[in-house]
Amino acid sequence: MTQAIRIHANGGPEVMQWEDVPTPDPGPGEALVHHAAIGLNYIDVYFRTGLYKSPLPATPGMEAAGTVTAIGDGVTDIAVGDRVAYATGPIGAYATERVIAADRLVRLPDAIDFETGAAMMLQGMTAQYLLRRTHKVQPGETILVHAAAGGVGLILCQWARHLGATVIGVVSTPEKAELARAHGAAHVLLNSADIPAEVKRLTGGAMVPVVYDSIGRDTFMASLDSLAPLGLMVSYGNASGPVGALDVGLLGAKGSLFLTRPSLATYTAKRADLIGSAQDLFAVVQSGAVNIRVNQHFKLSEAAAAHRALEARQTTGSTVLLP
Repeated sequence: MTQAIRIHANGGPEVMQWEDVPTPDPGPGEALVHHAAIGLNYIDVYFRTGLYKSPLPATPGMEAAGTVTAIGDGVTDIAVGDRVAYATGPIGAYATERVIAADRLVRLPDAIDFETGAAMMLQGMTAQYLLRRTHKVQPGETILVHAAAGGVGLILCQWARHLGATVIGVVSTPEKAELARAHGAAHVLLNSADIPAEVKRLTGGAMVPVVYDSIGRDTFMASLDSLAPLGLMVSYGNASGPVGALDVGLLGAKGSLFLTRPSLATYTAKRADLIGSAQDLFAVVQSGAVNIRVNQHFKLSEAAAAHRALEARQTTGSTVLLP
């Protein structure tokens, strides 16, 4: 038997139940992975609450690292015994082991341990596409990053600094401000500040070419107002709730702005893109340019407590669940 977190109805953290489930057998093109660590991400909350839909009952979780223990017919890229990690759908990572399509697995370098692998894949590959594809950050640019002390935020700050950019980070507490500064943010603002006014001051009136906003509803307009003409608003999360309907005329009125709502699933849909993104991430981590901070550990059976901490903004960096 396998143990897993199961959701039978959408709702708060209390809907997650620790249950015994049959150990699945890998079918054609699939692999069975025994998890050593599972990553915690805000997208897990969206599936739990029903903001993102999934048939019920369901096991949440998009990211984990572990060892391949069985493969199905036709699998050639992955072998039994491989150390692997993954960070793409379908959900199902909150389990001691699971079956997943083998072409979604990436071999984990020996120098990267399982906890780091589980903590870095979704957040790190998200940072990779945001900085290298959605908007290709250039040396000398100044960028704005919300939730700069979160898992993706700390990676964005470090990686953008490595690319030669100046990062203005936005955080919720003075303690998180210190953490963001220590990881590459040149300037840090509290979210209670007048963000556009502060960005204007810090940039000498130029504003920024891109804003990375994972907060959603509460910060959306301030993000738009922080952009330079022809700037790009990257709305990649809904921590405060969905943005809702938008009068697209605002984009023209505020400077012919661009708006995108990207997802890791799209950017890694092709295996070549998945491998390229992971290798880019592995390179900056192994070089020391990006340090993955695993600041919280929870037992997998206590996933509800992890969700409560995440939603209360009590976490920094990355969090892993341990089977």
